[in-house]
Amino acid sequence: MKRISGWFLVLVLIVTFMTIFSGLAVAQSGEIKIGIIGPMAFTPGEHMWHGAKLAEAEINARGGISVGTKKYTVKVLKIDSNEEQSVPDAANAVERAITYDKVDFLIGGFRTEAVFAMQDVAMDYKKIFIGIGAAHPELCARVTGNYDRYKYWFRVTPVNSNYLGQIIFVLVGMVGDVVTKQLGIAEPKVAVIAEKAVWADPVVEAAKTVLPGMGMELAGIWRPSFKATDVTAELTAIRGSGAHIIFTAFAGAVGIVYAKQWGELKIPAASVGINAEAQKAGFWKATGGLGNYELTANALARVKITPKTIPFHDKFTKNYGDFPHYTAVGAYDGINLLVGALERAKVLDPDRVVTEMEKSDFTGVAGRLVFSKDHDVTWGPGYITSVGTQWQNGKLQCVWPVPEYGWQGIKYEGSTNYKLPPALIEKWKKKR
Repeated sequence: MKRISGWFLVLVLIVTFMTIFSGLAVAQSGEIKIGIIGPMAFTPGEHMWHGAKLAEAEINARGGISVGTKKYTVKVLKIDSNEEQSVPDAANAVERAITYDKVDFLIGGFRTEAVFAMQDVAMDYKKIFIGIGAAHPELCARVTGNYDRYKYWFRVTPVNSNYLGQIIFVLVGMVGDVVTKQLGIAEPKVAVIAEKAVWADPVVEAAKTVLPGMGMELAGIWRPSFKATDVTAELTAIRGSGAHIIFTAFAGAVGIVYAKQWGELKIPAASVGINAEAQKAGFWKATGGLGNYELTANALARVKITPKTIPFHDKFTKNYGDFPHYTAVGAYDGINLLVGALERAKVLDPDRVVTEMEKSDFTGVAGRLVFSKDHDVTWGPGYITSVGTQWQNGKLQCVWPVPEYGWQGIKYEGSTNYKLPPALIEKWKKKR
C-alpha cells in the first residue's frame, strides 16, 4: 500500500508540474487566427487557401511571430463564402467567421458584388480585412470617403479595375502594333467581350473612348454572363464585325468556354485582355489546346519580378500542380505583410495594426507593396506592375513587359516575344 501511495504521489506531482508548465506556455504563446474567406468550390478560393497554407507553414517553421513580448503561431481557417452563388451567403460567412470561429483577421473575397457586403460586416466588427480578389475601385474609395469606418480594409491583389484597364490597354496597344507591323493594318478593329459583372464595367466604359484614342476602331461590345456555357453567338457576331483583335475581360468560368470556342471556330482575331482562367496550368487541358495564343494580363509569371517570385512559383506548382492564381499570390503576400505590421505594432489592437499596415513597404512575390491613402495597392514602375502572359504551344510565357515593348524601362528576365495566332495571319495576309 505504501508503494502504491508513493507512486500515486509521484503521479500527482507530475500532473501538477505539467499543468503549471502548460499554463506558463499558454501565457507566453498563443495563436493568431486568420480567416481565409472565398469561393472555396472554385479556383479563386482554392488558390487563396493554397497560398495561405504556404505562408502559414513558412511562418510557423521559422518560429511564428513575436507581437510585443508574446510569441504566436499563425493558424489559417478555410471559410467558404459561396459568393459566386449568393451575396447573402457571403455576408453571413463573414459574420460566422468573426462570431463563431473567432478569427482575428480576414483575408479573401473575390466577387465584387459580394465583397461590398462582406466588407461592411467586417467593418461592423472593426476587423482588418485584406482583399485579394475583387477589383472595383469603390471598395477602396470607401476608405477615404468614411475613414473611421472603412480604415480596416486593405487591398493587396488585384490592382483595381481602372489600373487593370490601363494594363489591358497597354497589352492591346502592343498587339495592335504587331498587327500593324506584320499585317499592314493601319487601324485595327477591336471587339470588346466582357462578362456581365460590376468589376468589368469601368473597363468597358473606358474602352469606348480609349480605343479610338489609340488609333483603333471599336467594332462592338458584347457582355455574356460570367457563368455562360456558350458564347458561340457572341463570337459569330465578332467574326462578322471584321475585328482583328478581341479585347477580353473575364474573371469567371466563361473564360474557358470563350477560349475553347474561339479556337474551335478559328476566329481570325487576336485575343488579348484579362482571362483569369488562362492564368491556370489547367487551361491548356481544359481547352484541349484550342486556347493557344490567348494573351491575358496576369499577376505573376515564372520570371524574375522580385527575388521571391520564382521560388514561390516553383514551390506552389510543385505542391499543388498548378500555376498560382492571383488570389494565391494575394493570400501569401497578404499574410506576410500582415505579420510584419503585427510585429511592428507590438499589439493586436486593430487601430495600431492599421497604422502599421499603412506604413508598409514590403517586397512581395508580385512586386513592391505600398498602400495608397485609400488603402489600395500601388500600381506602377517600381511597385506592382502585373505582367502579360500568352499560351504558346502548351507553355505559358511572359510576353510583357519585354525589351521590344518595355513599359517605362521595365524588363523581366525570362520573358519572350508575343506571337499572333495563325488564323489571324492566314486571313488578313490574304487581304493585303
